[in-house]
Amino acid sequence: MSDDARALDAPATESPHLRYRSGLAEGVLLYQRCHECGDAVFPPRLVCPHCGTTELDPAQSSGSGTVYSTTTVSQRDAESYAVSLIDLDDGFRMMSTVVGIPAEEVRIGQRVVFVAEQGEAPRATFRPAED
Repeated sequence: MSDDARALDAPATESPHLRYRSGLAEGVLLYQRCHECGDAVFPPRLVCPHCGTTELDPAQSSGSGTVYSTTTVSQRDAESYAVSLIDLDDGFRMMSTVVGIPAEEVRIGQRVVFVAEQGEAPRATFRPAED
């Protein structure tokens, strides 16, 4: 087996998902940028879905984005919440929740900013951007 083939079979030294979770614990939204084609990659992964390279560089998101799509999830015994697709200014889309306003007031096209909610498991949420 050639050295190149062994390098491709080598296990990852750090899980991209664990790096993402560590960033959330520090209040930072991380994604990846492909070294080869330059595309933003999210969710974290080992291979670029656009060009197939394994050369993905960690990057810190600006945290600013726009609501692409949203729906309100109503629960019988709990408060409703908004599940939204957010287009980040960094070039990727992610699913999250918008907090800080009633779920029914979240609107497509609304500007939002990232907020790391801490707890047992930190999670990425968004709140309306201040004008």
